[in-house]
Amino acid sequence: MTNKLTKSLIAGGSYLSTLFTAAVVSAAASDIEPINPGQGWATDIGKLINSVLNIVMVVALLMVFLYLIMGGIQWITSGGDKGKTEEARNKITAAVIGIIILAAAYALVQFVAWILGFSDLSSAIKDVSRISS
Repeated sequence: MTNKLTKSLIAGGSYLSTLFTAAVVSAAASDIEPINPGQGWATDIGKLINSVLNIVMVVALLMVFLYLIMGGIQWITSGGDKGKTEEARNKITAAVIGIIILAAAYALVQFVAWILGFSDLSSAIKDVSRISS
């Protein structure tokens, strides 16, 4: 009996406290200034995508450069072993191919933006209506 009464009192008290809390929130001041969207490094979706792509390109280039350095160190420390030298050569070749692919991807994006008349990807995304008209 006491257990049931305790549960009922707790449930009722929780319900009433929720009602009073909502009334306090409703009485809050309404003179809050809106967020100024013109601040920060990503003020629109075009700048955000452009920044993310630039960051991805830099990280990928750093990874390729690190892989190239690892291949060079492996080549130096191979000690004349043909298997290790071949493995190091394959790493260096893969790194050079990676650099070529990254450069081609960057050039392709810049070329397409230039063909469409945009200075960069940010302005292309911001002015999508120019592409469709």
